[in-house]
Amino acid sequence: MAKKERKEKKEKPLEKMTATELRKYALELGEITGVHGMNKEELLAAIKKVKGIEDEGKKAAKTVNVRELKQQVKELRAQKAAAYEAGEPSKKINILRRKMSRLKKRTRKAA
Repeated sequence: MAKKERKEKKEKPLEKMTATELRKYALELGEITGVHGMNKEELLAAIKKVKGIEDEGKKAAKTVNVRELKQQVKELRAQKAAAYEAGEPSKKINILRRKMSRLKKRTRKAA
């Protein structure tokens, strides 16, 4: 039994926790809202902010946020529909279509 107690006392570093473990931990803290809608990076940032932990000089590479990319696709889709309505030339519509396609590919790579 002593070994089990020692294992339970050791706390995993935040970066090593899975997203579900981080969600459970964030819910225990109680100060974070919208936990179930966050991904791992967002959970880490929110937990570190609540606990007052600063990153130790590590600058992570710019992560691609899938939600932001999907929002951009949605905006381009609206622009494309407006272009159809206005009778814009097909060249402009094709440009919008290609931009949407590139963003969709980036979302698939980021997931």
